[in-house]
Amino acid sequence: MAKVVVSLKILPDDIETSLDELEKRIKEKLPEDYEILKSAKEPIAFGLYALRLYISIPEKTEGGTSKLEKIISSVDGVSQVEVLMVSRMFT
Repeated sequence: MAKVVVSLKILPDDIETSLDELEKRIKEKLPEDYEILKSAKEPIAFGLYALRLYISIPEKTEGGTSKLEKIISSVDGVSQVEVLMVSRMFT
């Protein structure tokens, strides 16, 4: 079964927000068939960092990445979510 990898840039709502805690809260909200494959901290400016996540989702997800964006946007501490890349992968 094919899956899709979605690369996201997630901006915290405050410079004091812990990106490790933010990632943990996001992981807890993801559906069972979604998986964080990789994460990284990306410097933005003036001490602000974005969280870069690579998440696999089922290929047949209705609505594409909109469900994922909505889930992550609802997490406490998230200011903005930007989809950077979507690619098909085979498992």
